Amino acid sequence: MNYTQNEKLLQVGEGNLIIGIDVGSSKHYARAFDWRGIEYSKKAFAFSNDAEGFAGFLEWVSLILEKSGKETVIPGMEPTGHYWFDLAKFLQDNGMKPVLVNPLHVKRSKELDDHLPSKNDRKDPKTIAKLVIEGRYAYPYMPEGLYAEIRNASNMRFQIEAELTRCKNRIQRWFAVYFPEYSEVYGSFNAISSMMILKKAALPRDIINFGAEKINQIWRDAKLKAVGKKRAQTLVEAAQRSIGYTEGLDTARIEMSLLLEDFERLQKRLEQIIELIEELVGKVPYAEKLLQIKGIGMKTVSGFIAEVGEISRFTSAKQLQKLAGLAIVENSSGKHNGKSRISKRGRKRLRYLLFEAVLSLTASNQEFKEIHRYYTSRKENPLKKMQSLMVLSNKLIRVFYTMLRSGADYDPEKLISDIRRPENAAEAA
Repeated sequence: MNYTQNEKLLQVGEGNLIIGIDVGSSKHYARAFDWRGIEYSKKAFAFSNDAEGFAGFLEWVSLILEKSGKETVIPGMEPTGHYWFDLAKFLQDNGMKPVLVNPLHVKRSKELDDHLPSKNDRKDPKTIAKLVIEGRYAYPYMPEGLYAEIRNASNMRFQIEAELTRCKNRIQRWFAVYFPEYSEVYGSFNAISSMMILKKAALPRDIINFGAEKINQIWRDAKLKAVGKKRAQTLVEAAQRSIGYTEGLDTARIEMSLLLEDFERLQKRLEQIIELIEELVGKVPYAEKLLQIKGIGMKTVSGFIAEVGEISRFTSAKQLQKLAGLAIVENSSGKHNGKSRISKRGRKRLRYLLFEAVLSLTASNQEFKEIHRYYTSRKENPLKKMQSLMVLSNKLIRVFYTMLRSGADYDPEKLISDIRRPENAAEAA
């Protein structure tokens, strides 16, 4: 649920004890205030990031509640890396509703009291508490059950893909140093026939020693039909004219062997995670309907659900646009009217996921392609390519939101009819 500023302010009242918590990797610091900013804690309370520390924090809170006569606790904290997860879940399980404040707001607000940008364990909890009192906070979404599983699986997928990219880059670097001509024979080193040779003879010298006949025999023994003597001879000729570096070749062989092992290991892991994600996403109501859209694959669907979570917690597609950082903000003051832009204050991964999906849609999906062409070529107020892609990203959010909320099928004709053409409006008038 997304609350307005006024709604957040109304939730901080006389009966609340506001606690600012500065989260750390091994130790947290807390200070307690009332809704006017009057402090109840004599000094910052330090507690460790473990069961004993959490129990001590609960005891400290109970004592202050008893002395102050307050009824409920609103704990606020910065989302510092991943260190806040366990504490937030502990607070939630013990009847408190934790809220998060923007780290940028903390950084900019900490000078209000002493005009110093310094950071310390006593100052930050107070700044965090004041931001909560002012209603400058947000309720964290902590997925549970199926949605927690999908988010974890999606995160693993992105991590493995990042590792796989680094591994590929290291392999390409190896070729650039020791066998730059290899790309003339194979556009992709991970072709089956290529991998078989690289495991046995990666260096130009090794390929020359093997010869075309022996290389072709390796492929024949594996019953590969797409390659033969001609490809083997081309590979040997490339090795013969190679300008690759010829020093430290023993360790170069070992390096390539290790890189290929890493590459295959990561590929296998990725396949396992993709299989798991497909199984999990299949359990989400109406998720399979998103795959009806030409150009949308499982990676986009699973990534979207992982970032958004349960769709029923949103009351409108605009809330999703804000979550993705795609809300339009103005830059104007007085007589100056600046250009509008997207906020970029939201989930970076969700924004990139939508952008990549729209790039694919404008290339393969006829409806999105037509809408993109219209936006960029209309007579009045034509959009630049990037502007159009941002508009289409918001449109894709609305499509996903409607389909997941209501279970509606994808309707290409309705998508096209939603284009607001000035000429159509004039005819209707």
